Amino acid sequence: MANFDITQIRGVIPAMVTCFDAQENVDIPRTRQITEFLVQAGVGGLYLTGSTGICYTMTAQERMEVVEAVLDQVAGRIPVIVHVGDIGTKKSIELAQHAEQAGADAISSVPPFYWNFNAKAIYNYYRDLSQSVSIPTVIYNVPLAGLLTRDQLLEIAKLPNVRGLKYTARTHDEMGALKRELGASFMIYSGCDEMAFSGFAFGADGIIGSFYNAIPELYGKLYAAAMAGDIQEGIRLQSIGDEVIWSTLRQNGLSGLYDLMRCRGLDAGFPRRPFITNGPEAQEAILADLRQIREKLGGNELDVFAL
Repeated sequence: MANFDITQIRGVIPAMVTCFDAQENVDIPRTRQITEFLVQAGVGGLYLTGSTGICYTMTAQERMEVVEAVLDQVAGRIPVIVHVGDIGTKKSIELAQHAEQAGADAISSVPPFYWNFNAKAIYNYYRDLSQSVSIPTVIYNVPLAGLLTRDQLLEIAKLPNVRGLKYTARTHDEMGALKRELGASFMIYSGCDEMAFSGFAFGADGIIGSFYNAIPELYGKLYAAAMAGDIQEGIRLQSIGDEVIWSTLRQNGLSGLYDLMRCRGLDAGFPRRPFITNGPEAQEAILADLRQIREKLGGNELDVFAL
């Protein structure tokens, strides 16, 4: 049973990495450890088995296993959104119903992809998915799956159980307009880590992203600055975050996030192929960049790393 109404899901929401061991098996002990770290760091919620969780390399059973472990570890302390997107409606419904039974507070999904579905097929997908559970559905608008138009988003948002939108694009003028049109109780989550402060400035209720796994405290301070209207502080923190992101992504993209986490003593295991597992030189390169970032931009936000 859900513990939180969707209007309570706000602030900094890590899109959790999925922890795999060296043999590419789902690693539940590591999953629990990372979950507990994020809860203790004071995040506003968790977003599971999404793009950062490299869910499309996983079986449905593995995704369910991760969801069960995280929800058990969270034990109702913070909200949890489960991404259930897949390449077939029936598969997504099965994942959604499992998430609800396991105690998730909301589900989320990318639109159906690969076959270039038309607007009617995409609408039908969200209609069928949202009707299959009683917990709210959050649309996931992301370039990886094909961005939906503003008219499509507004039409899907009229479905009774669709209550939110994860907006992973840089067009925050459109995101802000959607928030104004859809109203205070329809939750908007900015999904572009590099523009977290801009997301809040344009009315986002929360931010869902990859790098909040590694430096949730920095983005917690950014959220506080946004709520206080402190533009200068928000830009300072965003600048630090962006430099960290750019450094990490140079290490084979998302694979580098596992190295960044290891740089501060967080063992999230390894990515799963075809993602590349980097060697120790990736961590050394990230740490060297972090030292330069701290020297250039100042502040103590990067002191969590062994610099």
